[in-house]
Amino acid sequence: MYKTLERYRSCNYNSCEASATLENELSNYQEYLKLKTRVEFLQTTQRNLLGEDLGPLNLKELEQLEHQIEISLMSIRSSKNQQLLDQLFELKLKEQQLQDVNKDLRRKIQETSGENMLQISCQDVGPSGHANEANQEFLHPAICDPSLHIGYQAYFDHLNNE
Repeated sequence: MYKTLERYRSCNYNSCEASATLENELSNYQEYLKLKTRVEFLQTTQRNLLGEDLGPLNLKELEQLEHQIEISLMSIRSSKNQQLLDQLFELKLKEQQLQDVNKDLRRKIQETSGENMLQISCQDVGPSGHANEANQEFLHPAICDPSLHIGYQAYFDHLNNE
């Protein structure tokens, strides 16, 4: 009797396992079919967005596609504009920093040039109270390429007016 019960349990247990496996496989197959349908739909939608296979679409579907494209285009433009604004802000900040550095350098040049000019003029004054003609050249800007005088023309104009 014990052997009969054991055989019954083993057969019953194996049939439960088999039915569970069968249900699991069926569920997996149904999931596969859903995913396959979804992939086909997405591929069709992608082709439609690229302007392909528009013939079978009706007017309502074409309007929805147009609306979807317009929304995507607005999103792309918004993103592009935001990136351009960020870049512009960074460039303006960099410009301001460079202007500050340039201003500091001009101030330093003016300070050192003023000190040098004062020293030269004090050393070159002869007994008559006038500067030597040989050293007078150093008080005037050298005549050379005008592009080298960028930003310093006002300083040299100021020296020439004195």
